[in-house]
Amino acid sequence: MRDDDRLLDLPDPEYGSGVIGVCDICGERQAVIVLSRERFKLCVLDFLNKTWLKTDKKPGAPLPSYRSERVWFDSVVSSTGKASAIVLSPTKVVRHPIVLVTPDVYGLTTTVLDAAIRFAREGCEVMLPDVAKTDGIGAAHHLTLRSSAQFRGGVAADAKRVTELVGLYTDALEFLRHREMVDPTKSALFGASYGGSLATLLAARETRLGALVVAYPMPIKPDGIPSLVSAPVLFLAGDADRAAAKARRQFEAARGPNVAYVTLPGARHHFLSRDLGAYDLAQAERAWSAAVGFVKQQLMPPPPRPPPPPVRPPDAAPPTAARPAAPGTPPHPRPAATAAPR
Repeated sequence: MRDDDRLLDLPDPEYGSGVIGVCDICGERQAVIVLSRERFKLCVLDFLNKTWLKTDKKPGAPLPSYRSERVWFDSVVSSTGKASAIVLSPTKVVRHPIVLVTPDVYGLTTTVLDAAIRFAREGCEVMLPDVAKTDGIGAAHHLTLRSSAQFRGGVAADAKRVTELVGLYTDALEFLRHREMVDPTKSALFGASYGGSLATLLAARETRLGALVVAYPMPIKPDGIPSLVSAPVLFLAGDADRAAAKARRQFEAARGPNVAYVTLPGARHHFLSRDLGAYDLAQAERAWSAAVGFVKQQLMPPPPRPPPPPVRPPDAAPPTAARPAAPGTPPHPRPAATAAPR
């Protein structure tokens, strides 16, 4: 959508624009967003969760599980000093753990939208930096990511534009930790593909993270970067993904068994992307369940069970007490009968 969230009825919708059209999933004409250059469209109102504002809701209807808003946070990476993002906040009035989703330069794709909705429904405050609408982030950053992964053996941590992307997400995480109704001590990162590599680079800097979830990340250079991650890690990938297999070997060499791996048979790269040919519904649902469960386990563990009450040993049987006299019995003994007079 555009920055002012206005829905435009454009005859030829551009990539990332909000329009009135037919959703490719539900088939209904409503507010949709163009998510790829092939003009795949997804319901905007379902993502932004603004349907609860309709007037057909009866008074007293329960609030949705989360609400969404567009925010602006300070960042030196942006040429204007401000960067845009979308935040999904649970409506339950408690302090929420936070999850930062790190997109690659494609922006708000179906994968990051799906991740944000699933984490928000579980009670997490989720933030998605809108890199496609951030001044100073563009095609050069995308080219740096792809070229370093293909020609240098991995995403170069010391590349200038890679450092700028990591700096943008660092500013976003700091902004998210200072929002109202969040618990800054409970934070997690999620990233897929190049976003997973950027999430790993950010986790290597952050020592206050509670969890890191990466889905089929690209390899990173230098190889020892994963050893700097102090948070628990969940690694999701398919066994038909060579790039993710190389990244997994890096994690195994750097962290050994201190990573939870979920290998999905037959899944390829981008198997979580609904608008790509590699999408696998069954494997995607399995991966999302693992990701959400892992974050909840690390950030929202169940409270400890109270200790059982002490078991008192059975006491010795008390001595049998004398049976009390029946009611009506005189309290004094009956006098002995006297002899009759002569």
